[in-house]
Amino acid sequence: MLDFMRGYIKLGLVVALAAALSMPLSACGRKGAPEAPPGSTYPQNYPSY
Repeated sequence: MLDFMRGYIKLGLVVALAAALSMPLSACGRKGAPEAPPGSTYPQNYPSY
C-alpha cells in the first residue's frame, strides 16, 4: 500500500514540475505581427552615396 502511494506522489511531483517549467514558455511573446511604436520613423529610406 505504501509503495502504491509513493508512485502517485512521484507522479504528482513530476507533473507539477513539468507544469512549472512550461508556464514561462507559454507566456512569452504575443500573437500577431509586431507594430512600430507611435512616432517612429522606421522604415525609412537610406541615402545612397
